[in-house]
Amino acid sequence: MPQGGILTIETKNVYVEDDYVKSHFDFKKGPYIMLAISDTGVGIPEEIKDKIFEPFFTTKPESGTGLGLSTVYGIVKQHGGNIHVYSELNKGTTFKIYLPQVEKPIEQVRFDATEEKLFKGSETILVIDDDDSVRAVLLEMLKKLGYKTLEAKDYNTALFLAQFYDKNIDLIISDVVLPTMSGPKLVNRIKKFRPDIKVLYMSGYTDNVISKHGVINRKVNFIQKPFSISELSRKIREILNKQ
Repeated sequence: MPQGGILTIETKNVYVEDDYVKSHFDFKKGPYIMLAISDTGVGIPEEIKDKIFEPFFTTKPESGTGLGLSTVYGIVKQHGGNIHVYSELNKGTTFKIYLPQVEKPIEQVRFDATEEKLFKGSETILVIDDDDSVRAVLLEMLKKLGYKTLEAKDYNTALFLAQFYDKNIDLIISDVVLPTMSGPKLVNRIKKFRPDIKVLYMSGYTDNVISKHGVINRKVNFIQKPFSISELSRKIREILNKQ
């Protein structure tokens, strides 16, 4: 919505009947929760509407990765749901997500704060993530755990630190998907300067997306976003304590 507009979020209980299933083969009969997100923006051209959920398809080659909608699609499908898009040029777009209802009693989960043990350290960690807010939260976690930190939001900064930082860097924590190149490719270049550096990859994308970057199918250290400070502290110590 480049000129502004209205963003509407709706939720609704719906029941999919046999007649609807006959014309929508990806649906199963039964109760669903429908989540609809609508805007009054420019709309989606008809010729690209069938491609918007494809990984790495983007209309913004300078700033987009083409992973946002494919990730949404993957999450919805993994939960047995469906997602449909309706759009008219210069009028707006509506995405409707249907998630199957689960008729089970709510389980009361009790959390004991004393069980959250933090494993601390004093090593130096380089954080690589292009998202400023995510990087800031992660740096704050690491400082709370006692680590010295370096940060890079892009390829050039990460390589500069790897080459010219005059002290030891014990661990890299890198996002898998970065704008210029993938995290694993960047790490491979960093290892030309620091061959013994240890690495922890992180991502909020689904397995089918990050597997394209060679992370899931290899024996690498990985943590799924979002993660708690206790999960992070345990994972870091597991990696750094390995000989």
